[in-house]
Amino acid sequence: MAQAAQRVNELDSQLMAVQQQINRFEGNADRAAAFDVDLKNDAQRKARRFEVLLLNHEYQKAVDTQIQLTVEKANAMAHLEYLRNQFSVAKLEARLAIAQQLTDYESRELVGL
Repeated sequence: MAQAAQRVNELDSQLMAVQQQINRFEGNADRAAAFDVDLKNDAQRKARRFEVLLLNHEYQKAVDTQIQLTVEKANAMAHLEYLRNQFSVAKLEARLAIAQQLTDYESRELVGL
């Protein structure tokens, strides 16, 4: 269970790093659009920003990586939850076995065995 939790944490850390890259690319695109004197309104600046990001292969790769890591993290979290549920079942089964042993012992005492 600890390894599964560690994997989720690693993926979360990788996701944060990729998000920082994406934010940096988007900030650069915003700056390029904001200081382009040929753009006259917000719609043109948004279109230019979109174009800059679309042509940036590193940005596209970072977005693809973010999607991949998000899927991996979701799967890792599902696996961790599965392991936690298995552990809960094992605890309940152990409690049941103890309760049955106590009940059997008490029954034998009542009968006088």
